[in-house]
Formats: sequence, C-alpha cells, structure tokens
Amino acid sequence: MKNQLALILDFGGQYKELIARKIRECGVYSEIWPCTSDIGAIREASPIGIILTGGPNSVYAPDAPGCDSAIFQLGIPVLGICYGAQYLCRALGGEVDAGENGEFGKVGIRLDAASPIFEGVEACETVLMSHNDRIMKLPDGFKTIASSADCPHAAASDEAKKLYCLQFHPETDATDSGSEMIRNFLFGVCGASGDYSVDDFIEKQVKAIRAQVGEEKVLLALSGGVDSAVAAALLSKAIPGQVVCIFVDHGLMRKDEGDEVEAAFCVRDLMFVRVNAEERFLRALKDVTEPEEKRKIIGRHFVEVFDEESAKFGDVKYLAQGTIYPDIVESGVDGSAKIKSHHNVGGLPETMRFIGLVEPLRSLFKDEVRAVGRKLGLPPALTERQPFPGPGLGVRCLGELTKEKLEILRGADAIWREEVGKCPVKPAQYFAVLTDMRSVGVMGDGRTYDYTVALRAVMTRDFMTAEVAPIPMETLFCASRRITNEIKGVNRVVYDVTSKPPATIEWE
Repeated sequence: MKNQLALILDFGGQYKELIARKIRECGVYSEIWPCTSDIGAIREASPIGIILTGGPNSVYAPDAPGCDSAIFQLGIPVLGICYGAQYLCRALGGEVDAGENGEFGKVGIRLDAASPIFEGVEACETVLMSHNDRIMKLPDGFKTIASSADCPHAAASDEAKKLYCLQFHPETDATDSGSEMIRNFLFGVCGASGDYSVDDFIEKQVKAIRAQVGEEKVLLALSGGVDSAVAAALLSKAIPGQVVCIFVDHGLMRKDEGDEVEAAFCVRDLMFVRVNAEERFLRALKDVTEPEEKRKIIGRHFVEVFDEESAKFGDVKYLAQGTIYPDIVESGVDGSAKIKSHHNVGGLPETMRFIGLVEPLRSLFKDEVRAVGRKLGLPPALTERQPFPGPGLGVRCLGELTKEKLEILRGADAIWREEVGKCPVKPAQYFAVLTDMRSVGVMGDGRTYDYTVALRAVMTRDFMTAEVAPIPMETLFCASRRITNEIKGVNRVVYDVTSKPPATIEWE
C-alpha cells in the first residue's frame, strides 16, 4: 500500500528540497517532479496536494517555465510559493508585474488568522521574502489573506477550490511559523493522514528488497560514509546472508574510521571484506599536487580495486548503491534541473556483469537516512558522521600526499573534532586541513620549521552557503595547544574565518 503523496512541481527554486523535507517532517511523503510533468502522470500519481516552487524567472517573460494549467482543474489542493504563487495567479487570470520595490530577507506581514492555512498562527508574523515581481491583481474568486508594507497580496486564496498562494517562503527557518503553515495546508486543506514514518519506510523497503532480489546475492561498495553504511544495514536486515560488502580502505580515512566501519559490520549477517590498499593509492599519488588530478586518481583506483575484488564473487547478480534522493534531484534525473553529477546516479554501466541495481535509500533525504540508521542499530560514529569528501583526506592534505603528512593530519583532525565536540557551539561540519606551508617556530629553545594546520568549522543547513562557526576562544586555544604539543611536525595553528561564498567549505 502506497503512502499518500504531496507532489512538488519544480520551477527552478533553490528551496525545493527544503519544501520536500518540511513536508516529510509532517509525516507526509513528498516527491519533486519537473514543472513540465505530464498531466496524465500527475493524475495517475493521485497526490493529495500539489506545491508549486519558487524560481528565478519572471512569470511574464517569454521563456518563463510553466506547468499544465489543467492541474488547477483536478480538484486537488494547490499551494503556490513565490514564483509558484505568481504563476498560479497569472494562469487563472490575475496580473503580475514588476513591483516598485522588491522584498528580500525577513519582512513583517499581517495575515488573516481565520484562513485555514494560517490556523493557530499569530496575526503579525515575520516571513522570508525573496522577490522583485508581485501580484498586482488577483484572479476571480481569490481574496487577500496576508499583506506587507510593499506587497498588498503577500498571500491569497480561493478556499472553495482549495487554491493558495504565498509570496513568501514558509519552508525556510526564517519564516517564524512556516512549518505550521505547511502542516495546515497538508492536514487542514489536503486532508493528510500522516502515514509516512521511518518505521514504515523500513518495513516497506525490506519487502521491496526481498521481492527484487529473491535468493540472489547483492554486492555493495561500502565507503564508510553514512549512506552506504545505512544501505548495508538495511540490506542485511532484508536479506541476511546474501550481502557482500567490500570496503576499500584507501588510507585516506580519518583516525580510526576504518576500524570503526569494520567493527560495526563484522557482527552483522553479511560478508564483510576489507581491502587495505593504502600503499597502492600512495604510489599512484606520488608527486601529484593538483587537487583535480588527485580526485581523478583516487576515483579511478577506487573503481579498479573494487572491480578486482568483486570479480572474486562471480555468483553475485545484483549491485547495491547508497544513492539518496538529493543525488537524484541534483543530477537532473527525470527532467530536473542539473546541479551537479553524482557518480551513483544513472543506472548500471554497460560493461558490468550485474543484472540489476538495488538502491534502497533513493527516496530519502540525508536526515532520514541517519534516522533509518539509528533505527537499525548502527553506532553514532556512523549515523552522525560528518560529510566527508569521496577522496577523503586526499583533498584536506594540501600538496603531495605522503604517509607522514596524512598521519599528521589525522592526529590534528582528531584533536580538533574532540575539542569542538565539548564546546557549546555545534557546527554542521568541522575538520582540520594540513597546509603545504611551513613556518619558523621555537620549541624547547630550539628553532623549528614545521607545518601549519588550518582549522575549519561552519554553520549551515543546506551546505550551499555557510557561515563561520563562532567557536569560543577557549576551544581554539585548547585545540592549538594540544595540536602543537601532541602532533610532531606542527608548530602553527590558524582558524579559517571565511564564509561560503566566497570560499568553499573544503579547501580543495
């Protein structure tokens, strides 16, 4: 039995994934489809509600993206957000034009608390606006239910047809009662039952995996990251004894991570194979300093090692991957706008011997993946692991990679993560970088000429932008003292205070 579906039509908005996640947090399953989706497919999916996202265009531009206006005649509740609100109004006979003043950032609005979508919300609220254009005239049957100083129709509705327009973004944390507004739309307008949960997901996926692979074996490349670890745990629950996990340890993991991965999976009902390939990777990376070249070499050798090891299991018919929903959306699959390609999206390569691909997590967001991992009993060291680049420490150790430099970085990074873990500030991501710069220092009345370690910590929800984490000076001082005292080869520690943009979160 399928879950109820809230369907999100994407007009190119940067917050589409936030909308989908907010809906799922309410216990309702959501999917993101391109705005050009066929009306027949939409009707067949039978969503309980449709949400139109924001977007960067003007609805009156000749090349403005649009959807089939027949969706407004399906009798399904529709919520338009920002561009989606303007598109809905214009499609039904309203007028949209460039406003005299744009609205960007937090804005105060007055709203009609009697509207179903604003039930339980204060009459004066702060919301996130991000628009130049504005709705000048409402379609017949619509009424204004919110306004701001520069936006007379900050929200509007045709309650008889269950059509709602919000010029602001309820999906962001900057809108005070945004979650309540989304919940009101789902439950008060769409009649949602809230039938989606992590427990429900696990139960359904266990059945789906068993139905797909039967008695055949499944091979999984276990990287040690959250996604592949949770995929392995879910597979071992669904088809115990039929899973082969190959963990390619390229020697570029953080301190003790390889052992943590092995400890977590050697006790599960699967075959765990650890390939210690550090020397092979370091030989291939000798004298290489350019970041992109490092990435290519590490990626190529990872595939080669995995292929060599997997060839020993010729009877395995299925390949499993830890693909998650953002990978699908960002890779532009099924008509979505392409943000960046993901190596695990696009199906099986023609040269591989497998007859099928198993992707049990492809409908989940990262926070949901972590929740599934916790339910399956994985240790926090795996479920709460910070984002880690595929090339590992290879792109956090600047310049040529050597075993000595990697050990220095591993030690410094472990100290930094330990100290940040004790402080009241909780960054989204924090790590150390071993720069390729040496500087003069003094230790024990003697001159040193050693490496500089850079510390990084950022606050972010989406990793598209990030602000520097306000780590207390006491934590910085303690981390610096410990690194320079305990890690041989380091005599200077600096803290990176650059936001994204203009910098990126990683250094390479």
